[in-house]
Amino acid sequence: MIRRDRLFHDLTLDYHQPPQPKPGKQVFVYFRCGQGDAGRITLIYDSEVASDEVEMKIHHSEDGFDYYLAKGIVPKTSGIVQYYFRIESEGETLYYDQRGAGETVPDKFKFRMIPNFYTPDWAKGAVMYQIFVDRFRNGDPDNDVLTDEYNYVGGKSIQVTNWNQYPDPNADIREFYGGDLQGVLDKLDYLKDLGIEVIYFNPLFVSPSSHKYDTQDYDHIDPHFGKIVSDKGNLLTNSYSNKDATRYIDRVTNKKNLEASDELFAKVVAEAHKRGIRVILDGVFNHCGSFNKWMDKECIYENAKGYEKGAYVSKDSPYHDYFGFSGGNWPYNNNYEGWWGYDTLPKLNYEGSKKLEDYIIEIGKKWVSAPYFADGWRLDVAADLGHSEDYNHSFWRRFRKAVKEANPDALILAEHYGSAHNWLVGGEWDSVMNYDAFMEPLTYFLTGMEKHSDGYHGEFIGNVDRFWDCMLGAAAENFSHPSLLVAMNELSNHDHSRFLTRTNHVVGRCGTRGHKAAEEGVSKAIMRQAVVVQMTWPGAPTIYYGDEAGVCGFTDPDNRRTYPWGTEDQEMIRFHKEMIHLHKTSVELKTGSLVRLDAGEGILAYGRFNRISATIVVINTKDYLTVSEISLAPLGIPEEARLVRVMESGSKGFKTDALTYSVKNGKLVRAYGADSAVVLQYSRITAVNEESFWSTNFFRM
Repeated sequence: MIRRDRLFHDLTLDYHQPPQPKPGKQVFVYFRCGQGDAGRITLIYDSEVASDEVEMKIHHSEDGFDYYLAKGIVPKTSGIVQYYFRIESEGETLYYDQRGAGETVPDKFKFRMIPNFYTPDWAKGAVMYQIFVDRFRNGDPDNDVLTDEYNYVGGKSIQVTNWNQYPDPNADIREFYGGDLQGVLDKLDYLKDLGIEVIYFNPLFVSPSSHKYDTQDYDHIDPHFGKIVSDKGNLLTNSYSNKDATRYIDRVTNKKNLEASDELFAKVVAEAHKRGIRVILDGVFNHCGSFNKWMDKECIYENAKGYEKGAYVSKDSPYHDYFGFSGGNWPYNNNYEGWWGYDTLPKLNYEGSKKLEDYIIEIGKKWVSAPYFADGWRLDVAADLGHSEDYNHSFWRRFRKAVKEANPDALILAEHYGSAHNWLVGGEWDSVMNYDAFMEPLTYFLTGMEKHSDGYHGEFIGNVDRFWDCMLGAAAENFSHPSLLVAMNELSNHDHSRFLTRTNHVVGRCGTRGHKAAEEGVSKAIMRQAVVVQMTWPGAPTIYYGDEAGVCGFTDPDNRRTYPWGTEDQEMIRFHKEMIHLHKTSVELKTGSLVRLDAGEGILAYGRFNRISATIVVINTKDYLTVSEISLAPLGIPEEARLVRVMESGSKGFKTDALTYSVKNGKLVRAYGADSAVVLQYSRITAVNEESFWSTNFFRM
């Protein structure tokens, strides 16, 4: 009889060498089964150039397991190689794919090897930190946006002088709290101490909004985030000009301010790099803002020195083809294509202008090159760029080639909902913000809430089978192994409610429920459960600024509250530090294998492991103490072993003092408290050393 729980393969280094193979090079594929269980194991593969079956041979046996090996040459084509395994023994036949053992093998669950596709090693399992700059820290009050400084989307800018004030849902895009790059620079040591390895910045380029997803000038950092060294600039003489707009226009068209801001960004990156922290920029290339110097609907640049006429200002503008105008002759009024119909967000018309495409490609290269040296891009609504899927793929292939040539170690992540398979087959994006295979399934499993707090499904809480089906199904659909390890695993971000708020099961938004409702009845224990999963799941755990300090909030704009300097939840920060440290010091949590463990109804259990060590995670979603017996056979560790508890969180807090547990006959029997999260670890090296210690001391007696 074939013991299913002992069968295992994935594309980690222990089972697939090398994990990122090169065309024409040799590859070694290993498969694990229970010792003596299999009569024959066959590797079955399919590629663009060949399909075949390879009988595997036993390579070695260890701790009650047989390890089979097949060798081969990676095809020289760049196409995908799909494969799976057939295991036969005494009339029994099983197949093995990404789901594990079964009787059938759907195509989507076959293992995928993509020759010549690599993601940066530094990003695999890297701990990231997302900063919405205006709300992180005000380090330079001299660059603050002032009240009535300019008009934007039917209202004037508002300077918020009370750092702790809630964002106004009716005016948030015009509200400015003063956060800036100097504030980030001032807190780099805080981020280093927290354990952060990568900063992901929401947009930094010139823009009139607080969120800056309506880019005005891709060539420069916004002086309100950077430096304002001069308020003197170009006075407006056109019909739109008014005294309220003058200061803003002077500040963001003044070359001294722009150059000083760019220099400050370069300094932030350099200082981050000194601390071992990488920096990723947000690229909003599908659309720009109506303020953009190419459109200039608000006539900001019409008479500014050194700028060409915008497409809205002049029919002879060199940028006319950058946009999709319709409805007759100039003047065009609002007859241009806006993203989702918003006239403040003109969609860029790449198919109509090779010059525009070339320009954005150069922007992609510019910021990852000297003197800025950013480490990559997060791409906003990347699948929407262009007007056809064919063009979209063509653009991202060119973008990837250009960016990787400028900086071979650059990371390219995309915002995407739904299947990203077509963009992750080797020539376009490295990975995505992992909504479908992380944020959403985990949120439902622990809270029952939709990620915007727009709905509640209590029946999803603790539904372990549904959790695994969603997580593994979406992962198999989206990711090859190199993409999975750099996927951005977030609990919260600037588009969704704060995870801590979701724990209170309140459906609604701040406009209807009020800000306080986002803070009431939250569960820190459930938040800690989520962080434990985040820091132990394959991918790049990404903290949204303030989550580690206990910040709450409904969806946009309430999720963009300021970081609570001076009133942080220090216990939550300490917990994040402990889990980040555990993640960074346990190799299996960065690049190791993942396997499901069976712990019973309402209890999520899984292991991350390699041939040297293993981490076991157990999450009890029940509101009462539960005893569970868990078989650890899927981890490939000896049946008699010792585990060390390194983290335990519950309703009363958390503890990290080491406790040792014995595994007997491959089983771990233990009690788990209500809403608890437990992390235990096994080390083969420690086990060998303990064995040596006891043997040596025995013979000394």
